Amino acid sequence: MMMEMHDVDIYIMELKTYVETCKAAEAARAFFVFGDSLVDSGNNNYLATTARANFPPNGVDYPTHRPTGRFSNGFNLPDLISEQMGAELTLPYLSPQLTGQKLLVGANFASAGIGILNDTGVQFSKEHTYNTEFEIGAPQG
Repeated sequence: MMMEMHDVDIYIMELKTYVETCKAAEAARAFFVFGDSLVDSGNNNYLATTARANFPPNGVDYPTHRPTGRFSNGFNLPDLISEQMGAELTLPYLSPQLTGQKLLVGANFASAGIGILNDTGVQFSKEHTYNTEFEIGAPQG
């Protein structure tokens, strides 16, 4: 279902209000992103998957004019939020550059093809499912 222009305007106004609230309260210390290809900043570049955006025309409007792994021609919504907060862009959590101080800014855990159901995205990769992640991260005892 496509959003109508009016819905987009309302969403942008709500987003601006949220960002201003964060700025005013100085509440935003770090920014963590979870989601799918709409907010993926390049995690799939580090995964064995065919769901990738590391080729043109992706990235043509990004400052480097090169593909970054974002499924867009430039910045995605988390990039714009980071920019409005006056923070650095969140790096993909799999990026080797995400260490030390950069981790304190936040991280992007979004991945194209992800979903809540185990069969979501199976056409791209069979490596990761939510159940597998829970099993790996679950305390043993």
